[in-house]
Amino acid sequence: MPGRVEGKVAFVTGAARGQGRSHAIRLAQEGADIIAVDILEDIESNHYPLSRESDLAETARLIEALDRRVVTFKADVREPSQLRAALVEGVAQLGHLDLVIANAGICPLGADVPPQGFLDAVQVDLVGVINAVSEALPYLSAGASIVCTGSVAGLLAGGTDNPANGPGGAGYSHAKRGVARFVHDLALQLAPHSIRVNAVHPTNVNTDMLMSEPMYKVFRPDLENPTQEDAMAAFGAMQPMPIGFVEPVDISNAVLFLASDEARYVTGLQLKVDAGALLAGTTSGAPA
Repeated sequence: MPGRVEGKVAFVTGAARGQGRSHAIRLAQEGADIIAVDILEDIESNHYPLSRESDLAETARLIEALDRRVVTFKADVREPSQLRAALVEGVAQLGHLDLVIANAGICPLGADVPPQGFLDAVQVDLVGVINAVSEALPYLSAGASIVCTGSVAGLLAGGTDNPANGPGGAGYSHAKRGVARFVHDLALQLAPHSIRVNAVHPTNVNTDMLMSEPMYKVFRPDLENPTQEDAMAAFGAMQPMPIGFVEPVDISNAVLFLASDEARYVTGLQLKVDAGALLAGTTSGAPA
């Protein structure tokens, strides 16, 4: 039985680890070949380590183990020329492009983050999404699907835009609100071309972004040096469903649906995978 995205080629940003790796693998499991990009270096205002070459190599290994093709590139989503070069080479090798998963993101949390952190978050999390879609669009045709990563934290006040989280937290929320609006408006423009555009808005996800010292301080501001165990104790009490976070594959399954022909008439959707956080009208304060 053919996979749900059999024969398609997906461009995935932030693919070296976390949600991006999970999305790439889940699509490959269902028959897609992958163009995978990631920054592979740190951003100064972001106080947890970002991906490395070994991370992207592991993503490639896992995809190849599924007998799918993968092409990897070091590319910063803030730089359209780098994304353009990756797409030119990736499409040349894999033949076409059908799916865009604009996923790369950072969250520079902390009261000690300089104002540049606001701009860095916006440049990666919003402008980076726009750059990825813009560079991919010339390769897309009817039936293509674009999926952008938003966040529940960007849809509720008092999330990462809490002043205690610093400029980077405010930038993250601003960017994710922008992603939601971008998806809505672009979907309307591309609908006559039968190209779909949707967003997935996760709650807390078990990734390196969530499991980091700056994030622990968001969940336990009452402690000077909170540990992962301290934060874990707080995670579980912060959503209507009795979980503190979801796994990357829970988001990947939503991405897969939106990428597949099962969602062929679904466009402009703001799909929440949030354990009921928005129903309650509150958020934990953490990003996806």
